[in-house]
Amino acid sequence: MDKFESIRAFTQVIEEGSFAAAARKMHLSRSAVNKLVINLENHLGASLLYRTTRQVTPTATGRAFYERCLEILSTLEEAELSVSQQHNEPQGNLKINAPMSFGIARLGEIIAKFMTRYSKIKIQLTLEDRFIDPISEGYDLVIRIGSPPNSPNLLVHKITTLSRVICASPHYLTTKGMPNNLSDLKQHSCLHYGYLINGSQWQFIHQGKEERITVEGFFCSNNGEVLRDAALQGLGIVMLPNFIVDHYLERGDLQIIFPDYQIPELDLSIIYPINRHLSTKIKLFTEFLQRSLMN
Repeated sequence: MDKFESIRAFTQVIEEGSFAAAARKMHLSRSAVNKLVINLENHLGASLLYRTTRQVTPTATGRAFYERCLEILSTLEEAELSVSQQHNEPQGNLKINAPMSFGIARLGEIIAKFMTRYSKIKIQLTLEDRFIDPISEGYDLVIRIGSPPNSPNLLVHKITTLSRVICASPHYLTTKGMPNNLSDLKQHSCLHYGYLINGSQWQFIHQGKEERITVEGFFCSNNGEVLRDAALQGLGIVMLPNFIVDHYLERGDLQIIFPDYQIPELDLSIIYPINRHLSTKIKLFTEFLQRSLMN
């Protein structure tokens, strides 16, 4: 039995969610991948996968073994690069997940430049705003804004911080009136981010003192661009990162409210499985993203 080929087949089945998808990824037949995994299970004397007609999921033993396999494959990749002296020309696949708004606004250009610099790295980018577990969903890394998850199986690398503003359209402020203090927000329609645990509670800092206000409104969303567009249409007041609204603030389509108040910044972080800490591709991408956002 080729142990490494069987381990690769097993990890691909977990990450792709099916034998057929893993077979396509490995350029093998479905039966060949199935045989590799069965041989691995027989060698270990343990069942690694639950198999149904609709999906394949790891057993508890399979999940634990999968995490060890990732560490083994990562170490093997580093060793191969070292022996072949390809440190200056890394290669392989990098599967990334990132928030929709940030991905559209900033990440496309950065990834294009990264791939120009490292032409042998293939990137698969998925944009979505829900929480992503890179281990269970098979991502090499995820980029997230806000408080990162607290998990012993994940490493969090802070990239930068993102500033935020509170704003509304001039039409809305003319119609509904400019709020003069934070308590006035209770009388306004506030558009809030629906996926934040405290999405309806906004936090401010004024003269060194933290203040919180619970806001209400008729519309919330888990996407910043949707909230921005709602604000542009005069539906209410919104609190968003600058990278989503700066263009519209400069044009006068949106107007800042409470300019004397500070809004706590949000962390932008890269999150990846703890056993991928040796991955050259992740290190290179992390450093490249950090440099690009700091410039």
